[in-house]
Amino acid sequence: MSADPSIDTQVEAVNQENNSNGVWEKTADAADADTEQGSSTEEFALGWRGILVFFTLCILSLMAALDGTSLSVALPIISDALNGTAIEAFWSGTSFLLLSTVFQPSFASLSNIFGRRPLILIAVAFFFVGAVVCAVAKNFTYMLVGRSIQGLGGGGIIALTEIIVTDIVPLRLRGQYFGLLSAMWSLGSVTGPILGGVFAEDVTWRWIFYINFPFIGVGAVFVLLFLNLNIIPSSLAEKLRRIDYVGTGLFIGSMASFLIPLTWGGVLYSWSSWRTLVPLLIGVAGLTVFGVYEWRYATEPIIPPGIFQNRTAAVSFIGSVLQGLVLWCALYYLPLYFEAVKEYSPVLSGVALFPDSFTVAPSAMATGFLITHFGAYRWAVWAGWALSMLGMGLMCLIKVDTSVPAWIFINLVAGVGLGLLFPSLAFAVQASAEPAMLAIAVAMFSFFRALGQTIGVAIGGVVFQNRMRSNLLGYPSLAPMADAYSQDASGLVEIIQAMPAGQEKADLKEAYTASLRIVWAVCCAMSGLGLLLSLLTEHYDLDRALETTQGLKKGKNDTDDSEA
Repeated sequence: MSADPSIDTQVEAVNQENNSNGVWEKTADAADADTEQGSSTEEFALGWRGILVFFTLCILSLMAALDGTSLSVALPIISDALNGTAIEAFWSGTSFLLLSTVFQPSFASLSNIFGRRPLILIAVAFFFVGAVVCAVAKNFTYMLVGRSIQGLGGGGIIALTEIIVTDIVPLRLRGQYFGLLSAMWSLGSVTGPILGGVFAEDVTWRWIFYINFPFIGVGAVFVLLFLNLNIIPSSLAEKLRRIDYVGTGLFIGSMASFLIPLTWGGVLYSWSSWRTLVPLLIGVAGLTVFGVYEWRYATEPIIPPGIFQNRTAAVSFIGSVLQGLVLWCALYYLPLYFEAVKEYSPVLSGVALFPDSFTVAPSAMATGFLITHFGAYRWAVWAGWALSMLGMGLMCLIKVDTSVPAWIFINLVAGVGLGLLFPSLAFAVQASAEPAMLAIAVAMFSFFRALGQTIGVAIGGVVFQNRMRSNLLGYPSLAPMADAYSQDASGLVEIIQAMPAGQEKADLKEAYTASLRIVWAVCCAMSGLGLLLSLLTEHYDLDRALETTQGLKKGKNDTDDSEA
């Protein structure tokens, strides 16, 4: 249990209220007894209200994923329409990811104080305001402001949807629900670029933002109607005193300073530029100060240091970073291979990504069900890393002339492995967390995965640039352009497509593919590191009673639909 006896008392009181309402019919003692018989979850059912809540969470997850990925392929068209510069287009694409990553822990911490429902409504409101600003944008100033506001709201949605699942579903049964959320996220991530390209080319790019409105409307209404959770009563003044103002400011400022140069390093400015190094170093120093403050001085820290003291949680957080790194490297650089080397259109490149993206979701769902059935998760962690390492290694075999069936088969392996890791790492984090720290542990798991995505694109960019320059120097006709061509993998796509057929174009494609091969090799090594670290993952019993201060309330007219 937690070190704060008052928190444990509050948790126990709310659990008793949940039990009396029929949300969870067993006491902790009964659950312990059932654990011995392997039947601690038999009498739990989510109920019609819980099902509608989960349906709402799926809608919001799909919406956030769609918006996070749909803009990228449409940016050239938007840039022409709004007379934007390359820098403005760059920030329109990255501001959403940056803001959504940085604010996830803050939403989790504030939801512990003010409740999940007010915070998720605030997140949806931010998302809606940002979508409106982008939809009516007349220049890139509007676009940048709108995307930043959307990213802030998207971060809250991403963190809170996963946290709410832990409030309404017992630990052992969460795998299937997290699997479905992963499926929604995967579906949105895959269809986002396709929808964005179709809207931009055939209708209007503004529909990329208009399409959010039905999701926002349904989500907000369903949250208001059905997401009625318990919360420990306290005055507004007491709640405001519990906010970690200093820690929040330090974390947001330092993390932003750390992530921003990672996104523009090697693209807008070189990695050796002071514009890259100075904010990066300031961010590292700020995060160090933040860690010391949270450990020594914060009375109710935004990120309790205790969540990192558990060995299983610590290696799972590192695993989440590595998974995000490998996954995002694949999702970011594979479409560039298809566009530059195979010369597919952006929409067709998104379709070519299906062997990766559409295996992640089914394997995540299947793994969640299997973990629930067997009550063990370590096998899935180990298998996920092993398959990811194998899959990324196989991707090193991809060449310029690799046939369609060959690259489809190769990409399937990595997709299955990365899908296995979604629910299994989540189970490891949640099983090892104390009830009082569960919400922030879940949010940090999501945060570290997003952090890995940002780092992954940066590492992939550095590796590509160095290898591309080295490879181009080996071709006499291309050597004079080695520095210019190696600066940006994305920008080189248009150069290759515009070149006439000939030996120089063939050599450039060969150099491009060889450079990406090293990116895949680095991802293979990262997966191997994840496998080694995962050997430190400990086993925890998944059969435990639902312990939360914010479980579903039961209305006066509700029946005992939560019972089996």
